[in-house]
Amino acid sequence: MTIAIGLLMIIGALFIYSAGCTGEEHSAQSPYDYRRQIIWMVMGMICYLFFAIYDYREWSKLSWWLYGVSVLLLVVVLLVGTRVYGGQRWLAVLGMRVQPSELAKLANIVILARIMSRPGTSLKGIKPVATVLAVVMVPMLLVMREPDLGTALIFLPMAFLVMFVAGVPVRTLAVLVMVGFVGVMVLLTAVFLPQKLGVNEAGQWRILRLAGLSEYQKDRIVAFFQPDKDPLGVGWNKTQSEIAVGSGGVSGKGFKKGTQNILGFLPRSVAPTDFIYSVIAEEKGFLGSVVVLFLFGSIVTFALQAAFMARDKMGRLLCVGAVAMIFCHVFINIAMTVGLLPITGLPLPLLSYGGSFMIVTMSALGIVQSVYIRSRPAEQLFLF
Repeated sequence: MTIAIGLLMIIGALFIYSAGCTGEEHSAQSPYDYRRQIIWMVMGMICYLFFAIYDYREWSKLSWWLYGVSVLLLVVVLLVGTRVYGGQRWLAVLGMRVQPSELAKLANIVILARIMSRPGTSLKGIKPVATVLAVVMVPMLLVMREPDLGTALIFLPMAFLVMFVAGVPVRTLAVLVMVGFVGVMVLLTAVFLPQKLGVNEAGQWRILRLAGLSEYQKDRIVAFFQPDKDPLGVGWNKTQSEIAVGSGGVSGKGFKKGTQNILGFLPRSVAPTDFIYSVIAEEKGFLGSVVVLFLFGSIVTFALQAAFMARDKMGRLLCVGAVAMIFCHVFINIAMTVGLLPITGLPLPLLSYGGSFMIVTMSALGIVQSVYIRSRPAEQLFLF
């Protein structure tokens, strides 16, 4: 797993560099500097090693503190956070931008594992499930207020998979799935039905706010279902991403030779972040895309192996939570770049530009390593 992590980070740095190129030279004005990404990679590796060495069982004692700090930071960012591209999601700390919603994901993994692994807890009653939902909904609603619907929705599948592995009855989980389906239908109804019924713009906006959606989130949903409605506006990124992925062919156009990227059709404001997979697919084609998917598959497989080998329920659920977070990001990000899901703004783990998500991802993978290390005999301890 460690080798796969290292290879993905190297690939990420290379294609962040490529995404910042204009013609043959790297743009000095690019806010997405590959050199800064390398610094975050080093910081991520330090966190990875620290969390691997630190006994994961100790997190049980610190889980509520970690959760409380993450919620507090989410409140602070709504009050004094830095607003970028219409979202108030970052805190300025020592000249760097920190995204508290990323820390909240890690905190939720730890607290969910703690709650569901507590000795003597009966998972057949409504109380543990209600507790989990309450714990998840607090950061989720705060993240939605930023607004960041894509990140907020990650909390739900994470909680669902942890509950499933913990042993929550299938009937209870099926009810939750039905509630989620109804919620999605309500959101889609709020987006499309008022316009069909001839409701004026003010009325449509009020309905959107009641449904918890912002104007730009509505536009992204509409662009997904009606891509031809505004191809030069809201639908631009989606269309250009699909062109980039499709034009890569089998072996790609070559490193720093992706025309969608170099010529700026795939906007440089998103190419190194949300659409880094599109850059890779255009320049390295189907073969390069398969290599990336294989590396992610290796990480998920090894993490699940660590979960099976865990000596206790806490370790097993920590691994599952980490797998759920990484898998959801990979699945949603790649699906949106090829046009199978609406644009959500979720980064691709270990590849996309960004410090907060890099450090949180590496910390979660370090916890997986900690579980694996402590499931082996002392003479067989090593990172895998």
